Amino acid sequence: MDWGRAKSVLIIAFLLLNVLLGYQLWADMSDRLNSNVDLTALPQETLLVMQEKGIRLTGSIPSDKPKLADLSFRYTLKSGQNDKIKLDKPVDSRIVFTESELIEGLGAIVPDLELYRFDSVASYDGVFVLYRLYEGLPMFDVKLELYYSNQKIVAYKQDRIMLIADKESKRQPLLPAATAVDSLILKHLQPGSAIQDIRLGYGYQGQAFNTEDIQGTAPTWRVLLEEGPDYYVDAISGEVVSVNEETDTAG
Repeated sequence: MDWGRAKSVLIIAFLLLNVLLGYQLWADMSDRLNSNVDLTALPQETLLVMQEKGIRLTGSIPSDKPKLADLSFRYTLKSGQNDKIKLDKPVDSRIVFTESELIEGLGAIVPDLELYRFDSVASYDGVFVLYRLYEGLPMFDVKLELYYSNQKIVAYKQDRIMLIADKESKRQPLLPAATAVDSLILKHLQPGSAIQDIRLGYGYQGQAFNTEDIQGTAPTWRVLLEEGPDYYVDAISGEVVSVNEETDTAG
């Protein structure tokens, strides 16, 4: 018997078996983690970590690859904790789900309402959250909050800004959403975390500003969990900001 040849055949057979088992493990994890979510954008190493930590992805990973530039703006109104404005007459809360009805119901009351867009995932009990848009993308630092009770909108609180032209800011390729999520899973997320929403917008800075100062904001991937802190990943530098009750920056 040619033992050298037999040894080579066995080695090749084992390698093929490992490849097959690896593929079956990857496919099995993809199905078990979430049968409705495409996880092919994530490396196999990350899928293994997800399985080990019990991390789930219930939302989709955006695949678009736009080129965006930083933004500059100045707050003309930065609302604080006690800056709610009560409505003289409460408005039916269902209008928030239809843009035309929202404008019709509150357009004469809330300034620049047409520039803000409802975010169902960021909203919470008693508060509808809307973000100021720029080129169709939300600015996570510029919010409009509509407070409701007994199915009626009873008050609002609003950040307002003026955009500042910045000729030096150039559009550049962004960190893909899958790369941002991969980094969070490997370095930041706790066991049992469930990612429910991944959205591109302009960055969260999470601090009070003097309305006279010009602010800068960068393209950012926002990653929301079902429970736990919100994460904002700078789509250019990859820097991560986690937001709980207080803002806390992680490298």
